[in-house]
Amino acid sequence: MSQPMSAEFSPTLTYLNTAAHGLFPARTTAVLHAAVREMAEAEMDQVGYYERVEAARTAFAQLAGVPPTRVATGSAVAVHVGLIAQSLPEGTEVLVADGDFSSLVNPFAVRRPGLVLRSVPLPELADAVRPSTGLVAVSAVQSADGRVADLAAVRAAAGAHGARVLVDTTQSTGWLTLDPALADFTVCGAYKWLLCPRGTSFLTVPEDGGGLRPLHAGWIAGENPWETCYGPVEELARSARRFDESPPFLPYLGAVPSLDLIAELGPEAIGKHNRGLAARFRAGVRELGHRPVEADSAIVAVPGLGDAAEALAKAGIRLSTRVGNLRAAFHLFNTEDDVDRALEVLGEHSRT
Repeated sequence: MSQPMSAEFSPTLTYLNTAAHGLFPARTTAVLHAAVREMAEAEMDQVGYYERVEAARTAFAQLAGVPPTRVATGSAVAVHVGLIAQSLPEGTEVLVADGDFSSLVNPFAVRRPGLVLRSVPLPELADAVRPSTGLVAVSAVQSADGRVADLAAVRAAAGAHGARVLVDTTQSTGWLTLDPALADFTVCGAYKWLLCPRGTSFLTVPEDGGGLRPLHAGWIAGENPWETCYGPVEELARSARRFDESPPFLPYLGAVPSLDLIAELGPEAIGKHNRGLAARFRAGVRELGHRPVEADSAIVAVPGLGDAAEALAKAGIRLSTRVGNLRAAFHLFNTEDDVDRALEVLGEHSRT
């Protein structure tokens, strides 16, 4: 990145695992430390904390390219997807990609036989939309191997058959910009590329709510929540806040500075940086005789090389193994030196 990251990040090892969990910037760590102290010393300001939740909603909305009124907050992608799954009419066909992340797929699976769940290979997703399809659900970037979905084709096919589109942006928001017109709903776990604490998750919905039912609406979902804390809430929020879960304070307090950092640097610049490092890693892996999954992505998967993760870990390099793939993920705090160090260790592993 053009802006030095040393003031914000101080990893003690080579961290190439953002696809599993991001690192906290220094500004986020400072906010969390202060909040823990406040909660320990009876200095907490709950009204102020809820205001920070609204700040996080607004910051995410700006990154997503939608107004804050279309953003609901929560703690996990599966809860957001479950809300959508339970709101679909009986008999709706849901089309997904083979091997997509379970938090996106399983909430529809557990509602069978009330829903029809159909799965096809990712490259065939757009062509598989048919008149009976009511919803297409797909990750913008696949967790297992980094492949990027052709969302424009999916959107066009869904529109031709009157189907809605749900996109999981957990592995993309922060480095890959999504045209908001390509999805009716999005879900995003913010603890990866957005560098927020785990427990921050966002749902975007159409202006009219997209037919969702506020199935877990508590007091926080009221239009005037501080005035309707007891008994049935007479008026739910007129915005997507009606779909909010009651927010965990610490994750959302930490989310604001992390989201601010992503906005300051800009997802386009971050994406260019990330993809450049990933391309360097892919090229190096090929030179070592391996065949990485081809994708213009910040995530690089190398099939059959998952056993190298242990050797890399011993050398102080943190990656993941997913479905037999060695998975490396490159983000704004990574450098070319990180790439070259990983390739050096992989070369040594290949020779043993």
